[in-house]
Amino acid sequence: MYRRVYVSAVMEAPLAATWAVLRDFNALPAYNAKLFSESHIEDGLPSDQVGCIRNFRTRDGQGQIREKLLTLSDRDYVCCYEILEATLPVRDYVAEMRLWRVTEGDKTFGEWWATFEVDPENEPEVMRAVTDTFRFAFQGAEELARSSRR
Repeated sequence: MYRRVYVSAVMEAPLAATWAVLRDFNALPAYNAKLFSESHIEDGLPSDQVGCIRNFRTRDGQGQIREKLLTLSDRDYVCCYEILEATLPVRDYVAEMRLWRVTEGDKTFGEWWATFEVDPENEPEVMRAVTDTFRFAFQGAEELARSSRR
């Protein structure tokens, strides 16, 4: 059964600072330390090269995930990737994150969504895990972007 998770947030940080945090495909543990502990880009490729693969672990040490960067646009502030391997019971998982400038107060509006196939018995757990991942990522990115301005 195909599902879609969508999370949005208004972050109290400028677009440029927020994008600087989120565009680094290898920085997931830096802005989402609640859930992830370590990450590396395979084969020594740059973390902003389309086609690179990040290999990372969950904070609890139970999960190993490999994702491939499909799109990265500094012009449109968008990043798209797919899961290649994961302990999360999903198939055909593709996610996209997009940022927009909020002119009132120099804030950032972020959207993050994913579509994937999941078996009904795993749906509640997966939906919660993906939602939490995106929500915590926006919170952490906001904190890092704000601290970089000080």
